[in-house]
Amino acid sequence: MSAFRFRPMHAGLVLGALTLFGVILRGVAEGPPNLARAADSEKAKREAVPMTGGKDQHGAAVQEGDFVAGNGVVEPNGREIRVAASVPGRVARILVKEGDFVEPGAPLVELESVVERAGLRAAEAEVHGAQADFDRVSRGLRREDVDAVIDEANSSRSRADLSKGTLQRLEALSKAGGVSADELDRARQSAASDDSLARAADARRRGALAGSRAEDILAAKARLELSRARRDQSQAQLDRLTVNAIQAGEILQVKARAGEYYNVQGDPLLILGDTRTLRVRLDIDERDVAKVAVDASAIVTAEAFRDKKFKGKVVEIGRRMGRKNVRTDDPNERFDTKILEVIVLLEDSKPLVPGERVTGFVAFKR
Repeated sequence: MSAFRFRPMHAGLVLGALTLFGVILRGVAEGPPNLARAADSEKAKREAVPMTGGKDQHGAAVQEGDFVAGNGVVEPNGREIRVAASVPGRVARILVKEGDFVEPGAPLVELESVVERAGLRAAEAEVHGAQADFDRVSRGLRREDVDAVIDEANSSRSRADLSKGTLQRLEALSKAGGVSADELDRARQSAASDDSLARAADARRRGALAGSRAEDILAAKARLELSRARRDQSQAQLDRLTVNAIQAGEILQVKARAGEYYNVQGDPLLILGDTRTLRVRLDIDERDVAKVAVDASAIVTAEAFRDKKFKGKVVEIGRRMGRKNVRTDDPNERFDTKILEVIVLLEDSKPLVPGERVTGFVAFKR
């Protein structure tokens, strides 16, 4: 019998068999997959917040009693508003500073508007011209102008009558041979011309007395309305370059600076929020959502104020499960759990500030 020679392929087979054997041993040691492992149990203990007494993960005192706990963040009543402009442009002036409280409609930021202001002035001048033209057409001629037209018509008629009388006398003399044919032709032409001028002046007199035509008045009115629309359009373009507050609130952060170019797709100009009343947005684990109800009492604690409890009540419950909004500094925290947002309105929120992380405790639904 020939001696067995160990080859490299044999080494691979042996290594694979040993790996499979190790996996089987590990599965036997851990038990069935539906049983909690010791490591998972310890991790759950670190993440769990005690419901009665003791300290939370931040070292703050935990409210005693039957409560559902969750991490949350302080926010203004109505949430923060990211104030932006509707058009891009260079920032000309910042009219507020952080900490200012503004009322609805207060100007906050102005963008450069040299071109738009010039366009508005031109549009306003056009309106003035169209208004004057409409007034002139709709009112007709002034009394003095009407009198001048009447006098001109009377004068023309007098000249025409004089020329006609002269022609009649010359025609009578021509029968006796006292007037040449050429002189008679000139008299006839002069009489015809004066009569035409008299009829034209009389037409102007009738027009002056009757006033402007309806078509002329409608055309002048249309030009006036068009100029007003252009004026309003220029005003709207100018107004868009001033950003105003849409609600009362405190300026929490100013993100733009004078001279910078603002882009509507970038950061907002500033952040505004109504801090007269603060609220907390809590992340409630999906396993506890049935225990939470509107108007339930709540207690909020913050790491910065460990000995203070902020009272409040649930005013709103989310309608859809989602991911966590608040992340702690615990490296073992799970991020894949589903939560439901619960809004707690605080009775006295001082000295909490928007954006501060807190822990909330909501009384069980009875």
